[in-house]
Amino acid sequence: MKGTVRTKLMGSYLLLVLLLGAGLYGYLSITLEDDLVSGIRAHLQDEARVAALMAAKEIRDPHRDAPALTRSLAEALRARVTVISREGEVTGDSEVTGPELARLENHAERPEVKQALAGGTGSAIRYSATLRTDMMYLAVPFGAGGVVRLALPLSEVDKTKLGLQKSLAAGFAVVVLLSLFLSYVLSHLTSRTLRDMAATAIRIGRGELGTRVPVRSADELGELATVMNDMAHRIEGQMERISSEKGRLDAILQGMGEGVMVTDAEAVVTLVNPAFCNLFGTDAGVQGKKLLEISRHPDLYTACREVLTERRERHQEIALTAGKSTRVHWVPLLKEGALRGVVAVFHDISAMKQAEKIRRDFVANVSHELRTPITVIRGYAETLLSGALADDPVRGDRFLGIINNHAQRLSSLISDLLSLSELEAGESVMKTTGVSLEGAVQQVLQLLEFKIEEKGLTVIIQGLEGLPGVLADRGRLDQVLMNLLDNAIKYSREGGTVTVSAVLEGDLVRVLVRDTGIGIPEKDLARLFERFYRVDEARSRERGGTGLGLSIVKHIVQAHGGSVAVESTLGEGAEFSFTLQKSAVPESVGHVQGLSPL
Repeated sequence: MKGTVRTKLMGSYLLLVLLLGAGLYGYLSITLEDDLVSGIRAHLQDEARVAALMAAKEIRDPHRDAPALTRSLAEALRARVTVISREGEVTGDSEVTGPELARLENHAERPEVKQALAGGTGSAIRYSATLRTDMMYLAVPFGAGGVVRLALPLSEVDKTKLGLQKSLAAGFAVVVLLSLFLSYVLSHLTSRTLRDMAATAIRIGRGELGTRVPVRSADELGELATVMNDMAHRIEGQMERISSEKGRLDAILQGMGEGVMVTDAEAVVTLVNPAFCNLFGTDAGVQGKKLLEISRHPDLYTACREVLTERRERHQEIALTAGKSTRVHWVPLLKEGALRGVVAVFHDISAMKQAEKIRRDFVANVSHELRTPITVIRGYAETLLSGALADDPVRGDRFLGIINNHAQRLSSLISDLLSLSELEAGESVMKTTGVSLEGAVQQVLQLLEFKIEEKGLTVIIQGLEGLPGVLADRGRLDQVLMNLLDNAIKYSREGGTVTVSAVLEGDLVRVLVRDTGIGIPEKDLARLFERFYRVDEARSRERGGTGLGLSIVKHIVQAHGGSVAVESTLGEGAEFSFTLQKSAVPESVGHVQGLSPL
């Protein structure tokens, strides 16, 4: 049969009552002893308080002042006086002097010292190893953390106790021993499991969910320990599931390309993810702020209030600052009919809007570029077909030349469009090899030699001789050089200079083409590599350009892993440059006659 805590306690109490009834004289002696001890303690406490006041007034340096003060107090109070620091070091003792004082053990763990530091007054009765007698100790704090302790020997109490022991004889001793033994056993059996459960509950509360209570008995305490262990196991499992779910949710929010924002019913932001922060140029510190403090966009705040008021989903597009656009999906958070807040998902459609704009601009530009030569060809062709110039062959030949020029321009435009389309779609495969940059430049200049001589230009080649080769598709590299050098020749003034140079930049080779032409306004530099962008449309068409050459240059260089750049001062010329990877082994290219480096 299982024993209960109540049965154990009732049995122990009954046993103690029987023992106390049989030992009545022992009870009386204990009462007398307690009265004596209480009187001594009260007297000692009053004296200790007086000593504490004197110590607080007299002691400035404990090691210097405490020994003399303890001796003078001991003479006045007829008690042993000890001064102890907050750390437990004995700085003065009326019974110990000189070097022996430093050898005294630390008193920080003495019960009366601990009680004094914790609650204001501490007392204890125990055997003094120093004086070899039972002592009553009473300690009070003083000043900034020190303790004054007074001690009196209990010799008179011991004499009285000895007399009582002689009269009570062996019966008293047996009662005391049995009471102490049974009290110890019962308190140990009763409190051990409770202490373990309390300690375990504290550890579980601190997050140590794997802690379990040892089950040592089959009574109610054992059952309670088993229930606590089961509860801890369930809590551990639930916390693991919650932690796992939170981890997955955090990972999803962190990895989402769409911005997510959660607010409460008062439009105060409670959660955002990095995509939202990037979209609105803020950080996670916005949590706890009102939506109106994060963004002053009227449509955003109005939509949030409408969703909170109407409690229904909403879709809208919002144009943000810096050219950003977003499509927002608002969803109210409802739980058992109560509004808890709103969730908003922001889809960044800036790239899509930009792509749509680029597509519209491209279609408009292509239509415009194609319309002009087609209109000219059609007009002149209709004039020739009507026979109006049958009697004027010279004028007819001039019309045919105009038609041929515009047909060539139309063919060049279509060819550039196809080339640009292949580059943008990634359909053009780059067959990179080691290419001699000097040979490639000389070959392109040889093809442009007639135009150079026609304008009386001077071509200077610098830094190419002995330069390492580059990793490039030879045909595409020729296309880049042809576009840049042809532009330099077109826009240079007659008798001007075109300079081709190259420099090493780590593992890259930077090629520079500089002219002494009309230059480019600073406002146009950023858009110079866009499709169909012209600084001066009339002069560009007059020189036969399609508006796609620099865009093709940029895409080819980027396909090689390089970059393009331009610098210009209006009226002084322009300098275009691009980078390519350095090659250790260039192809062997012979020297082109007539275009020697300068």
